[in-house]
Amino acid sequence: MSKSTLANLETLRKEMRSNHVNAVIIPGTDAHQSEYVSAHWKMRDWISGFTGSNGTAVVTLDDARLWTDSRYFLQATEQLQDSGFVMMKEDVPGEPTIMEWLASTLNEGDVLAIDGTLFSISKANALEEFCGINGFRFVPDFAPFDKIWTERPQRPQGIVYIHDEKYAGESVTSKISRIMTEVHNAGADCILLPALDEIAWSFNIRCDDVTFTPVAISFAFLSDNQRVLFIDNSKLTPDVKQHLASANIEIMPYAAVGKFLSSLKDYESILIDPTLVNDTLGQAIELPKVYAKSPVVAIKAIKNNVQIEGTRNAMQRDGVALVRTFMWIEDMLKSGNTIDEVDVWEKGKEMRAKSELYRGDSFGMIAGYKDHGAIVHYNATEESKYTLAPEGLLLIDSGAQYLDGTTDITRTITLGNPTLDEIHDYTLVLKGHIALGSQIFPEGTRGAQLDALARQFIWNSGKTYLHGTGHGVGHFLGVHEGPQNIRLNENPALLRPGMITSDEPGVYIAGKYGIRIENLTLVVEAFENEEFGKFYKFETLTLFPYDNKLIDVNMLSQDEIDWINAYHDKVFALLSPSLNADEQTWLKEKTVHLSK
Repeated sequence: MSKSTLANLETLRKEMRSNHVNAVIIPGTDAHQSEYVSAHWKMRDWISGFTGSNGTAVVTLDDARLWTDSRYFLQATEQLQDSGFVMMKEDVPGEPTIMEWLASTLNEGDVLAIDGTLFSISKANALEEFCGINGFRFVPDFAPFDKIWTERPQRPQGIVYIHDEKYAGESVTSKISRIMTEVHNAGADCILLPALDEIAWSFNIRCDDVTFTPVAISFAFLSDNQRVLFIDNSKLTPDVKQHLASANIEIMPYAAVGKFLSSLKDYESILIDPTLVNDTLGQAIELPKVYAKSPVVAIKAIKNNVQIEGTRNAMQRDGVALVRTFMWIEDMLKSGNTIDEVDVWEKGKEMRAKSELYRGDSFGMIAGYKDHGAIVHYNATEESKYTLAPEGLLLIDSGAQYLDGTTDITRTITLGNPTLDEIHDYTLVLKGHIALGSQIFPEGTRGAQLDALARQFIWNSGKTYLHGTGHGVGHFLGVHEGPQNIRLNENPALLRPGMITSDEPGVYIAGKYGIRIENLTLVVEAFENEEFGKFYKFETLTLFPYDNKLIDVNMLSQDEIDWINAYHDKVFALLSPSLNADEQTWLKEKTVHLSK
């Protein structure tokens, strides 16, 4: 697919010359700083052919580079072949950053341009400062794609629906009240919400404008006496309009947000999250700005009791669907039928869709067989797919959106005749997974303080993995949400009861196999004592067995064996009532107790 983008690259360069632009940066995000974006904003994909969720293209008049992180090194290498782009490794020692490369490439007086709607205030300010230091001219309003991308898709027009309070667990009015309390605590009297997941959560609405994340393209403004949702009117049904009106939410056109912000006069200051509000909107606001993190991020990260119970229920349905999917894989191989990586994704969707609460996948399934498993964010296509055989490892990372919760699980299984290396590495990953999942930690702990627990055994073997160990997960929203995470990079967000976070160490042997094991966990209270205060632990939410055929019990401690056995007992107890006799027999075999 990348070869077809060469003409697009030259079309952009022609427009750059016409506007006296020497370099342009094209991120893979949208006007809301989203991780997953609708087709309307996939300018980076159009210009380069790269489709990963993280990647930034930089184009000069005679060069083109694309920076991405370790999850996408192999994918980018494949997709950028013959595209005119060179892949650059992000966050790798010795590799130049975008700014370092531009500083060595551009000449004094050259023009560096961006589309300010695609860059947060923070990022645009950093680029402007960079240009000033290096003697470059900075242009923040270069937006050529409407002109040169003649077949650019329109903004999505999905129909908004209500996320019922029986699933959300809290009314819109209550949520807005809590948000405004934090806005006032920050010293402001109004706030702009640009993040789509924050708006969906705040107003108890959902939509299908963005693949995998049930959000509506919109902006929102909140104050004590004014609440505005900026959204195309055609997206709203009478029921949704009534739902919003009952919370005193006014409707204005999506495109009117800039003019509305520029005309604000009756407020003393507005809270702006400079990492979320795009630079173009930031420039439109004349009110004094209070720069602070959006309070919605931290509020919605703490799931209420209704959301927690809903997520537990979603995990049970998800586990049942996975039992049927993995049984199907085994049955097809045993009977000699031909199946491939794409078939696995389709069967997974089919099984999950049997739930009336299912609303789609939470991300594109990663079904990586053999060396495809070593591509951290691999997505099988008709061109790339492997046919499965009764040998080798199959890594399946998948998840679903249900009305009552979001799921995300990775299991690596052997399809037959596992090698000693595969068993050894799988057991190391499992040990790290258990070490993190079973850890008790004091109040005030950050994810970075726990990350090495999951890596220790892999490190001791002279291997590592470059992705984070855990990410926050939303409730019928983004599969990747903050503020919490578990990774080597420092993050000030504390792990608090009610937060859902993944536990997913791995190891990837290029050209051979990939192994990752992932559960979602809930932070809960463990105990409290007078001298040292509160302690927390993780409750495992995900329900599906590990592959006992890949476990070397001689590498496990008795505590680790007991942990696995207790988890497998829980899996069987919670899933078996929804399974038929054959499915129960299969699951019983998969959850048989380990012993030395």
